[in-house]
Amino acid sequence: MAETAIDYGAVFKALPGMVALLTPELVYADVNEEFVRVSGRSREQLIGKYLFDVFPDNPNDSAATGMRNLEASLYRVLATGERDTMALQRYDVEDPERPGEWSKRYWSPVNAPLLGSDGKVVLILHRVEEVTELIRARGGSSGNRGGRARVLEAELYTRARELQELNERLRQAHSREREVALALQEAMLPAPRQVRNHPAAVRYRPAVGALNVCGDWYDLVDLVGGDRIGVAVGDVVGHGLAAAGVMGQLRSALSAASRVADGPAQALDVLGRYAHVINGAESATAVTTFIDCDRHVITYSSAGHPPPVLVHADGRTEFLDQATDTPLDARPDPIPRPQTETTFTPGATLVLYTDGLIERRREDIDKGLERLADALRDHRDQDPESLADTVLLELLPPGGATDDTALIIVRL
Repeated sequence: MAETAIDYGAVFKALPGMVALLTPELVYADVNEEFVRVSGRSREQLIGKYLFDVFPDNPNDSAATGMRNLEASLYRVLATGERDTMALQRYDVEDPERPGEWSKRYWSPVNAPLLGSDGKVVLILHRVEEVTELIRARGGSSGNRGGRARVLEAELYTRARELQELNERLRQAHSREREVALALQEAMLPAPRQVRNHPAAVRYRPAVGALNVCGDWYDLVDLVGGDRIGVAVGDVVGHGLAAAGVMGQLRSALSAASRVADGPAQALDVLGRYAHVINGAESATAVTTFIDCDRHVITYSSAGHPPPVLVHADGRTEFLDQATDTPLDARPDPIPRPQTETTFTPGATLVLYTDGLIERRREDIDKGLERLADALRDHRDQDPESLADTVLLELLPPGGATDDTALIIVRL
């Protein structure tokens, strides 16, 4: 017998509970029929609207915490890629037919991630069960029905208390893991410093909710033979302590190779062969620059990484994208990587970064590169430390990025 195709769109609409799909920006992408019915909002009032514009906290209740609690849960899902079950919440709702009138409502929410092929959260499934009538039943029922309602209410509050206790234990465990992660980060990444009298600034921003370590890294090295320095950044796929361990190995290997290599391409050749034997280094990217400040020449090579930006003293911005090759472990039998040169005058600024600074979901990467170039050109007179802060402020979302970001700025 032939299999019947399942219309999952129809299944979603007919689900018996309230279910909504939210974008990472907390905008309604879709809702089922039960969500429309119980919420009292039409699809037009929901789809494409920011969640907390549709359902803000009750302004008449100074102790209201429903919006804050829900927002924290949704951001935990975005940051961890894991389901978050909330405790029972009081979250009042404004009557759509009587603006200014709010009804007391109780909800039991669960938020779960929908992951894309890259493992990142592309949608949040927000399922909520209204339990207002159950809570009210204690005061309005009698006899056996009232007794059952009180039993159910007690069970509901017990579940809420257990969830709160579990969440507190998880937060404590997360805090301890974060302390370990911070110590690991400090040990593996070089401290900000001046290289051969050239002011430099570095910034490292983990994704929202991350442990403060990930696969992004940077490095600055003094090279032999005159006033020469090496500046590099790289990105290992993934997050957490495992990705950080791979990152530490690659950074150390490139730092050592750069000190003896003839140029950046040879340094990346060595690193690519090393990456081939490291579990977790698949698809890692890196870009490295060798800067000869005596000759005013930058030699560079990229293994699948976003291009560095050279901001010339006159404000012209140049993307160093003429020597880009595949990621580190992309070829079973590596071939020599390309490298090229460009010149600069004293006072120029070199900027290296990872993709968290420029990439946004559903946006062409060229827009992010254009934003970066504009910010660097507009604020080129700032010192590297101030410029780094300005770039992060202008390019990262106000609530924090969903991907990790490393940034390094060197005044030449």
